[in-house]
Amino acid sequence: MSLEVIYVTRHGFRSPWSVDPSTGDYTASIRSPTKLPTDPALASHGVEQANELATHLLEVDPPIEQVYSSPYYRCLQTIQPFVYNLGRIQAQPSGNVSGELPSRIRVDLGLSEWYGLAHFEHPTSAPLDELQSFFPEIDAEYASSLAPSRHGESLSQLHDRVANVIESIVRRSDQEGHRAILVCTHAAVVIALGRVLTGQAERDFGAFTCGLSKYRRRRPSSVQNRIDSSDRTGTNTTVPAARDERQIRETRSQAPPQIDHAGNADPHPHDSRWPDPGSSTRGESGLYGGWACELDSDCSFLSGGQERGW
Repeated sequence: MSLEVIYVTRHGFRSPWSVDPSTGDYTASIRSPTKLPTDPALASHGVEQANELATHLLEVDPPIEQVYSSPYYRCLQTIQPFVYNLGRIQAQPSGNVSGELPSRIRVDLGLSEWYGLAHFEHPTSAPLDELQSFFPEIDAEYASSLAPSRHGESLSQLHDRVANVIESIVRRSDQEGHRAILVCTHAAVVIALGRVLTGQAERDFGAFTCGLSKYRRRRPSSVQNRIDSSDRTGTNTTVPAARDERQIRETRSQAPPQIDHAGNADPHPHDSRWPDPGSSTRGESGLYGGWACELDSDCSFLSGGQERGW
């Protein structure tokens, strides 16, 4: 069985941080469990969102068979309630009383937060063994893709990174026979995933806290028709800006980047060219047009509705 559906969610409402752009010093008013200022836990409202998301995810169709996450605490904390509840449900028919959950979270560094290019080094996530002390559901055997550069990424590098990690995940899911998977990550990566999967370079995908997106795999013939149509119409292939005032901007201006001192985003202006949608290296996974967006950061199940969108 091939992978049919990819669910994508952004982490819940979190605590803020700030950065001094002249020195690269990050600070946070609330101490993180991992002691890293850019790795905050969810705020109390984010915990509520995560619990509402968990309840909703147990009801989706097709059901989720595997979970992938960014290595940041807020993402793991967001999906832990769902994975825990799913594990309890899966354990009941088999009579598993060992306490070990059948469901595991695969932590992939390729799903990490996006930081714009900088003259200083950005922080990293906590080591896997430390994260396991907080989240025993983590699959320690999973081989992650590479982490992004500590000096940040341009938009084109972000899209390349996202394409590489989701292609690897899709191929692995095909091999393992999973029908549906869940990916939990950050706003910029959520947006990039939408563009990479659908090939819609100018679409402004949603990225609300705990919003749920759903991508369904297209038939190979429909993918080729979309590529051929794009070639005939000469569709613009530059990656556009994201949502609202926190958007990911693209410009050729030499003005210094704007820094979000609340730690909500990293909108650094960089040029970015969209990869070739007809590339044979992406054909098997159906990237750049092989997936249709059926839900775009849906928040109908959240009591607070849409929040913290880009």
